[in-house]
Amino acid sequence: MNRWTLSRYLVFILPILILLIFTGCKKKYTPKPRAYFRIDLPEKKYQTYESDCPYTFQYPVYANIINDQSKITEKCWVNMDFNKIGGRIHISYKDVNNNITQLLEDSRNLAYKHSIKADAIHEQVFIKPDKKVYGILYEIEGNAASPVQFFLTDSTNHYVRGALYFNTEPNKDSLAPVIRFIKEDIIYFIESFEWK
Repeated sequence: MNRWTLSRYLVFILPILILLIFTGCKKKYTPKPRAYFRIDLPEKKYQTYESDCPYTFQYPVYANIINDQSKITEKCWVNMDFNKIGGRIHISYKDVNNNITQLLEDSRNLAYKHSIKADAIHEQVFIKPDKKVYGILYEIEGNAASPVQFFLTDSTNHYVRGALYFNTEPNKDSLAPVIRFIKEDIIYFIESFEWK
């Protein structure tokens, strides 16, 4: 092979060889699967809620009870805020004046209004005859705006309704651990609930 032919091959082969070396040594990028932020949930501990309202209950120490500030607020409407988690339970109170059937139907309709986005709705009945507290907890699975709702009544004088909402777009996968955590608090709330 003469010099002229060798230099022609080198001019052609050398750039290809350099390109292969640089692209072959580069680390390959593998995208990570989508994940959600880790949420550190606080230790369970409860305190008593006392007010002029005709009820009392236990609620978590990591939650704050504030009076409802909405335009339609009524007497004894409060919100239980979970600031670190970004959740809020709206708690509304009504006097029963021969309208218990309507109040119970409204509660059921409000829970089942989420059936469009819900995968399933489970009902859990609570009965405490010694305290005259009766109610239903609605667990709404799926990407519903309110994953947990409930009502409590003595069926003659008092009625309380609660609904859990988060300050974020509903996503059943990312919110699942937080919903389970707060649902335990709601059940504790229901089990400790008493009329005055």
